[in-house]
Amino acid sequence: MSASTGENEMGLRKILDFTRLSSIVILLLHFYFYCYAAFAYWELTAEIGDRFLTNISKTGLFEEPVYSKLIALALLIVSLLGAKGKKSEKINKQSIILYLVVGLLFYFLSFYLLRIEEEVQVVAGIYMAATGLGFLLILSGGTLLSRYIQLHFHKDVFNELNETFPQEERLLENEFSINLPARYNLRGKIRKSWINIINPFRSLLVCGSPGAGKSWFIIQHVIKQHIRKGFTMLVYDFKYDDLSRIVYNSLLKNQEAYKVKPSFCLINFDDLSRSHRCNPLDASTMFDITDATEASRTILLGLNREWIKKQGDFFVESPINFLTAVIWYLKKHQNGKFCTLPHAIELMQEDYKELFPVLKSEPEIEVLINPFISAYQNDAMEQLEGQVASAKIGMARLSSPQLYWVLSANDFTLDINNPADPKILCLANNPQKIQIYGAVLSLYVTRLIKLVNKKNQQKCSLVFDEFPTVYFNDIDSLIATARSNRVATCLGLQDFSQLKKDYGADQAAVIMNIVGNIISGQVTGETAKNLSERFGKIMQVKESVSINRTDTSVSKSGQLDYAIPPSKIAGLSSGEFVGMVADDPQEKIKLKTFHCEIINDVEKLKEEEADYKKIPVFRQVSHQEIMDNYFQVKHDVKGIIEMEVARLKNERKEKRNKES
Repeated sequence: MSASTGENEMGLRKILDFTRLSSIVILLLHFYFYCYAAFAYWELTAEIGDRFLTNISKTGLFEEPVYSKLIALALLIVSLLGAKGKKSEKINKQSIILYLVVGLLFYFLSFYLLRIEEEVQVVAGIYMAATGLGFLLILSGGTLLSRYIQLHFHKDVFNELNETFPQEERLLENEFSINLPARYNLRGKIRKSWINIINPFRSLLVCGSPGAGKSWFIIQHVIKQHIRKGFTMLVYDFKYDDLSRIVYNSLLKNQEAYKVKPSFCLINFDDLSRSHRCNPLDASTMFDITDATEASRTILLGLNREWIKKQGDFFVESPINFLTAVIWYLKKHQNGKFCTLPHAIELMQEDYKELFPVLKSEPEIEVLINPFISAYQNDAMEQLEGQVASAKIGMARLSSPQLYWVLSANDFTLDINNPADPKILCLANNPQKIQIYGAVLSLYVTRLIKLVNKKNQQKCSLVFDEFPTVYFNDIDSLIATARSNRVATCLGLQDFSQLKKDYGADQAAVIMNIVGNIISGQVTGETAKNLSERFGKIMQVKESVSINRTDTSVSKSGQLDYAIPPSKIAGLSSGEFVGMVADDPQEKIKLKTFHCEIINDVEKLKEEEADYKKIPVFRQVSHQEIMDNYFQVKHDVKGIIEMEVARLKNERKEKRNKES
């Protein structure tokens, strides 16, 4: 075929060359006609030329000076349309525009030079030079235009526009939802959107490095919106009183949202005047020995985080069994009158000689306590210390008058979603005492979850800021089962590696994979990679350019690539979040993934903060009261031991008398 031989291309080039030559000829005829006096002066006229020019002028070509110039320009443009030059990315639009604009000005405005009162040959020379210069500038600009190539990817160095995608712009609100206003970039245009967590009972995970804005942009809105919608609530306030103030003041403003006005409760070990008292081991809430086992496991694993990865080992399970036996004994003794964590701590410290016989007197824990008694009777003290001492040493760190005060009485119960007595509870931690307070607060959380995860209760929201600093073993089963009981869980953490360190790799992976809603600020490494894979891929247009000595080719192709690559997640600014929401069968959300900037009304939030009331003093507590309570616990335990030892001696004495 001739199309593949290059004959057509050569023919086209000849036509274009002829068109450009015709343009030049018409321009020369224009000069000859309008500068005839100068040509005559230079003796460059001829009779045949004059006759030819006269015939052409009858066509009207030279009726106006602009006619011949326009025809010459039109032919020049036609010749440039087919021009092929080597493409160059270094040519910029400004230089092309400059060439064309200046060329057109010289080309068309030069006619006014003919009106200069000067010798005809001078005027003609200036006119032809100016017009010719304009013609050459237009020719140069057109040639550059044919070589110009616009590479879009040079403008979008980080591929930001190519990685944008449509996001949910509707506000989808219901009686349980959390709705966060946002804005996002869609191919260079900023559009408004909404993050709609319409089913918070499928749990919400909030990730982000320190300063990413987890509390300011997300967690505070979760608290405010759920209180406004009548949720009972547990809030773990890692840096007291950042969240507790928000909870207290939100409750004051939204009391009409509740059928029964909820009580505001606070556990605070640093300021006892602003703390209620609550016994997490209350005998009335412990129904069988598995409750004691769960409580002992929580408190000991909270105190010894490295044990989490060693669950099942002999020297991990033995201390747990020992503490279980102590707690269950106190539960059974005098109907649980002394069943508190402080009493358990003090009872554990008693001498083995008196403690073991007392514990053995309770049939339900005889199986648990037998291995320790056997080791003691066989004089295997090293083994016994390995089994028990680690529990005693860990628990001894909790021996504090302040802790004993809070843990040894009840101002409220932990069934916070009881419709007849709803509560909003804040657990205050102190980052400087995180290991001690965290273990005790973990016990509160474990016991509370056992009570709230029941049917026919009021809707409840559990909010954990810096979740890895507390420990409870059944968080995965809570997320999996609490949905049907209307218990919403919000977990805040900095990074997946932090969760893995504190909870172990297996449980951390389960937590990350089981949550339905996830919002993440800036994170790096494995967390960013996992999130990027979770968000999936979108179709992106890829451009490639090949420039060689004679030609340039541009190719475009579409291919699937990560919607939000790990590098983008690692580079998010404060207030900028990525994530994915879960929907309901009744309310489907097609656009679940988002990458946006959450909009906070800063002025309104600052005004609200300025109006916040301080958390009130619940009671005046003197140092003497605290110390009296501390020593009373010790006295109670001494009394238990003395009474039980005396009872056992009497029983043995009576038995011997009967035998004799």
